[in-house]
Amino acid sequence: MIAVLVVRHGVLPAGALEATSEAGGNVLVVGSNCSDVLPELSPHATHITTCEWGNFAPSAWAHALAPYLGTEQRIVLPASPDGRDFAAHLAHSLQRPLYAGALRIGAITIELVRWSGQAVETLVAAPEFVATLQVGVRSIEEAPGEVVITSLHSPENFTGNDAEVVDVLPPDAASIDLSEAPRIICGGAGIQTSSTFHTLFDIAEELSASVGATRVITDRSWVEHQRQIGTTGVVVNPQLYIALGVSGAVQHTSGLGQPEHIVSINTDPHCPMMQLADLGIVSDANEVLPALLAALEQRKSNA
Repeated sequence: MIAVLVVRHGVLPAGALEATSEAGGNVLVVGSNCSDVLPELSPHATHITTCEWGNFAPSAWAHALAPYLGTEQRIVLPASPDGRDFAAHLAHSLQRPLYAGALRIGAITIELVRWSGQAVETLVAAPEFVATLQVGVRSIEEAPGEVVITSLHSPENFTGNDAEVVDVLPPDAASIDLSEAPRIICGGAGIQTSSTFHTLFDIAEELSASVGATRVITDRSWVEHQRQIGTTGVVVNPQLYIALGVSGAVQHTSGLGQPEHIVSINTDPHCPMMQLADLGIVSDANEVLPALLAALEQRKSNA
C-alpha cells in the first residue's frame, strides 16, 4: 500500500499523517515545495518519494504517475478536497475502483461512510483499488528506523485536460471546507436563538476561523448541514477548536479528530466537552458571544 499526498506550497493536507500510517509509512508526495513537509512527515514514514511538480494538475499528474503507482495494489489518499479530487483521476488512469470515504481498510474488507455519515457500508475490496481515508478515523504512528527519501522528475510534457489556473485567491476562513480549517468556532444546543448563533460568523471573521455546529443546531435549520461536525457530519482536525454551548456528546466528539487546543464555554463544568478542554470556562455562551464580539471589535478599532 502507498499513501499519496497532494501538497500545496509546502503544507500537508488534513489527514496526511493518518493516510501515511495506514500505508505503513510508504508515501508519495506531489505538489509544490514538497521538501518543506519532510520534517513533519519523516518521523511517520519509512519511504518518501517526492514529486516537485508545481501547481495542482490532477489529470496530468494521474497520467504521469500511473506507471509508477501501477505496481502498488492499494493506493490511499486523505479525504481532503485535493485528495478527493486527485483520487478520482488516479482511479480512472489506473482503471481501478474508487472507494471514497473509507473508515477502515482491512486485509479483505473496506468500510465506507454513506448517507452523510448515517450509515456504514462494508464491502469485500477488489485486489487493486484507490481509496480516500476519512480524516480523524485512525491514530497516527511513528515509523521505526531511518526514512528513505527519493524523488521522481517531472515529465517533459504533461498530458491531461486540467483547467487552467487563472488566479489563486486567499481562502475565506468563514466558508473554508471544515475538514481543512485550522481554526473552528462551534455552537451547540446551549445557544438559545438563531440570532445569537449567527454571532459566531462575525466572531469567526475576527479570528480567521470557520464556523461549525452540532446536530441540534442543524436540525433547527440555523445553518446548513455542511457545517455539522460529528459522525453524521464532517470530521475535522483543527489546531484550535472553540466550543460554545456544546456538551460534547460522543456523536459530536467522534468527529473532532485531534485538535491541538480545545476551549470550551459551558454552564455545566462536568460535561464531556469541559473534560476534553485545555481551557474550560464556566459561563453562559449566550452572554459570552456578544461580549466576545464587542471585545474583538474594540481591539480591531484600537489597532
